[in-house]
Amino acid sequence: MRPYLNLFDFSQKVNYKNEILAGFTVAMTMIPESLSFAILAGLSPLTGLYAAFLMGLVTAVLGGRPGMVSGGAGATVITLIALIQLHGVEYLFATVALAGLLQILVGVFKFGKFIRLVPQSVMYGFVNGLAVVIFTSQIDQFKVPGGTDWLSGAALWTMIGLTLLTILVVIVFPKFTKTVPASLVAIMVIFALVIGFNIDTRTVKDIASISGDFPPFHIPAVPFTWETLSIIFPFAMVMGGVGLIESLLTMNVVDEITGTKGKGNRECVAQGTANIVNGFFTGMGGCAMIAQSFVNLSAGSRARLSGIVASLLILVIILIGAPVIERVPMAALVGVMIMVAIGTFEWSSLRSINKMPKSDVLVGVLVAVITIWLKNLALAVLIGVIISALVFAWESAKRIRARKFIDENGVKHYQIYGPLFFGSVAAFNEKFDVSNDPEEVVIDFRESRVADMSAIEALNKLTERYKKAGKKLRLRYLSEDCRTLLKNADSLIEVNIQEDPDYRVV
Repeated sequence: MRPYLNLFDFSQKVNYKNEILAGFTVAMTMIPESLSFAILAGLSPLTGLYAAFLMGLVTAVLGGRPGMVSGGAGATVITLIALIQLHGVEYLFATVALAGLLQILVGVFKFGKFIRLVPQSVMYGFVNGLAVVIFTSQIDQFKVPGGTDWLSGAALWTMIGLTLLTILVVIVFPKFTKTVPASLVAIMVIFALVIGFNIDTRTVKDIASISGDFPPFHIPAVPFTWETLSIIFPFAMVMGGVGLIESLLTMNVVDEITGTKGKGNRECVAQGTANIVNGFFTGMGGCAMIAQSFVNLSAGSRARLSGIVASLLILVIILIGAPVIERVPMAALVGVMIMVAIGTFEWSSLRSINKMPKSDVLVGVLVAVITIWLKNLALAVLIGVIISALVFAWESAKRIRARKFIDENGVKHYQIYGPLFFGSVAAFNEKFDVSNDPEEVVIDFRESRVADMSAIEALNKLTERYKKAGKKLRLRYLSEDCRTLLKNADSLIEVNIQEDPDYRVV
């Protein structure tokens, strides 16, 4: 009989064996990525490992989605590179803590559901742009440290050769077995070659030294002024937004795989709490990690224990494994990150590009370009959502139509089809011929919906036109909210208690 334990989630049974093995596997895949993302941002590698430990542990215990893995993710740290370069690492810690507070507020006020407003085309652009950013960021490792000149001679060819060998191992090894993560095997192979043959190449220690201490409590050393807040608040908004988008989208994917439902708002609070802890314990912050979540699920995890095991293992490595980590060749990490970029890119979006609407293709390309050019993922997603919403509004505006007929009593009827909102108001007004209509007119909204105040104002103006023409106008099948907002509601609207719709005007 297999051992089970209810841990932190009393509705979910946990298999000890699967969870512990999954935790070890996740830790081994998270370490190289956390190191690489920290180095990419110009931070100490230890800052990335602290983030992996703290994010993973807090979200595993408090999060709303058992089986999902969080850590020091590239999606969030990339948004802070400009801040780090301009103001230094202390401002990073303050920004991460503030971003965490904003994420908690999103969860408390139950705004997590708004992730549904991100269209698939925006996500394609976001993910593809992120993949390109990760890939191009590796180019700096082929340059002289701290300069713009390329490496030359043996140093360059050694770096290229070891990077290509890393990529080859990552591609080939899974064909033999998937028990051990290919990225971990690749790092171990390159590490053994460099040590065994005493190859002279750049290592993690050349970038920064790692001290293997427990994450220290540290209040960010920044001035507590409005000026500081004005600097960090925009970055905190961006990081917090990107982190929640990445986390909630990952949660949706995990929901589909496991056939269960996560708690989005609880996950927002957990992500925010983890980032606040990061800000006060010198971590670079983070969010859910799609690749590691897939690894976790494929290893058999369905609960929280694997995330806790992975986090604690990373802490053990920090405390006693620093001398080993410092000797990891940078070429191995570059190769792993290149494969991460290739795996992150949504190649299916290229295969289906001819089948997608042109507007979706345009949105996806624009989001990718903004992500690559500005390295501002939240702005890219926001612009993509706005453009997608405008396209939808334009298409919906064209769908409003009116069926017109005159009954046996000489009353003219306008049966409206499609939503009446700011985008369709102009087309709606063009349907009516006030001067030539008979003395009595009925507008039927049974198949329509009055969506916003622009629509209400259009109805007010239309009723005034018929009133000035001395004609009788009646409106049917409007919601109570519409009747309340219309100026002449009592004299114009027919109330059909059983059939009037029930909705509110935005």
